Amino acid sequence: MTSRSTQPETFLTPDERADIVAAIEKAERATSAEIKLIVLGRSRGDIKCTAAQLFREHNLDKTQQHNAVLILLVIANREFLIYGDEGIHQKVGQSFWDDVKEAMLEHFHKDEFSIGLQVGIDRIGEKLKQYFPYLQGDINEIDNRITHED
Repeated sequence: MTSRSTQPETFLTPDERADIVAAIEKAERATSAEIKLIVLGRSRGDIKCTAAQLFREHNLDKTQQHNAVLILLVIANREFLIYGDEGIHQKVGQSFWDDVKEAMLEHFHKDEFSIGLQVGIDRIGEKLKQYFPYLQGDINEIDNRITHED
C-alpha cells in the first residue's frame, strides 16, 4: 500500500489527477450537468454542512438547471460525501447517492482513490445523462479542475 500525502494538493498523484479530470470531462460531454471534485485537508465541522457551504462558495448552486454534483473528499477525517443540487437530487433520490458511495468505497478501502473517484464520476455521469442530456450549445458552467483546500 502506498503512503499518501496528507496535503490536499498532493494526496493524488499528477497522473491520478489527470485521469480524474478526464473522467469528469468525459461525463460532462454527455450531459448538461456539472461535476466538481474538492479535496479538503481537514474537516470544517459536519461534512454535510461543509459540502453545502463549499457548494455555494464554488457557485455550484448557480447552474442553470440546478444539476451540479459535488464530490467532497476530506483527507484528515477519511470521509467523503456526494452532494447533488436539488434538480438532480429530486430525480435520483438518496439511494442512488448511497449506491455510488458504496462503489467508490470498495476502491478507497484498497487505496485506489483515483479508480474509486472515476467509478463514482462515471456512474454519476450516466445518471446525469439520463435526466439532463447534453444540449446543443451547452457551456461548461463549472471548472473541471480538482480544487484543493486546507
